[in-house]
Amino acid sequence: MRVLLLVLLTLVFLMGVTSAPAVAAPPSTAAVNDAALLTPRPARKLSAYNLFKDGAAQVPNDGVYPYDLATPLFTDYAHKYRFVYVPEGKAAAYDDRESFVFPVGSVLVKTFAYPADFREPEENIRLIETRLLIRGDKGWAAWAYVWNADMTDADLKVAGKVLPVSWVDEAGDQRDIQYVVPNRNQCKGCHVMGDEFSPIGPKARNLNFTYDYEGGAENQLAFWANHGLLDGAPAPAGAPSVPRYDDPAAPLEARARAYLDINCAHCHRAEGPGSTSGLFLTWWEQNKTAWGYLKRPVAAGRGSGGFMFDIDPGKPDQSILIHRLKSTDPGVMMPEVGRTTVHTEGVELLREWIKTIE
Repeated sequence: MRVLLLVLLTLVFLMGVTSAPAVAAPPSTAAVNDAALLTPRPARKLSAYNLFKDGAAQVPNDGVYPYDLATPLFTDYAHKYRFVYVPEGKAAAYDDRESFVFPVGSVLVKTFAYPADFREPEENIRLIETRLLIRGDKGWAAWAYVWNADMTDADLKVAGKVLPVSWVDEAGDQRDIQYVVPNRNQCKGCHVMGDEFSPIGPKARNLNFTYDYEGGAENQLAFWANHGLLDGAPAPAGAPSVPRYDDPAAPLEARARAYLDINCAHCHRAEGPGSTSGLFLTWWEQNKTAWGYLKRPVAAGRGSGGFMFDIDPGKPDQSILIHRLKSTDPGVMMPEVGRTTVHTEGVELLREWIKTIE
């Protein structure tokens, strides 16, 4: 009888343990998984790389550092969290114009997110996707990971995905879009320089400003150099820089050129997929015709909107550049991928700039 009673009590205890509520796993304390980053086949889960101590809060792991761009690429008003990881004992090589040359095992991380209400940007944030650019033995590889509903992890989506996204903007208006997570071929459409896959953002001119790090504010180029991420960088005063596109204190033309450089010049340059257009929009380009000044389009059609010039001086609404930027027609819009809405503020900046061109 006593044996039977003990068996029953043991079963009750085990049932109680089994039915206890699950406890969330503690934040990761493991180091970044270098082996996973060096494996040609991507991990199925973002967490496999150990890039974050707390993915939902976007708290990076040790050795993974946040950064930002002076003027960022527009993606349907998404907020972006950027991070860089360079393996211990290695460093990226400084370049005055192009993206830094990163060593094998490096990764550039970019998470796209939307606060429920843009008037409260730190509250009720929904993570949409995290894109990784991983530098392997044979060059860069791009992988997109879509976050699950409770933001405990993100799943690899090689073929891309379309997700409904809603938010309230700064004016208090409801915004609804079909957010597009790009597939691998779409990633290649922008991240190409010549015959090689290349990052877009981490260039000296985009990083040369003060960032508010956890340990205090510091110029990003100096921070990267001081933390062993970057070799060969000059003092920030000796490096190029671009202004924020929305900084009213900066010259209008500089802001417009910075906007075109980050949003368009990865394609519209001599080495890019848009080279045949003859429209070259890199920051250092000095030829006004290459910017589009009184330049006729190489190929007419719907994309031109019936207008004569890429930039018609003093006439923004007769300029092909503005026509394509304010369109959402897939056969007309520029950029061709990366947005489903019009960047009203960016278009208005360029309109104001073209008004001043003589």
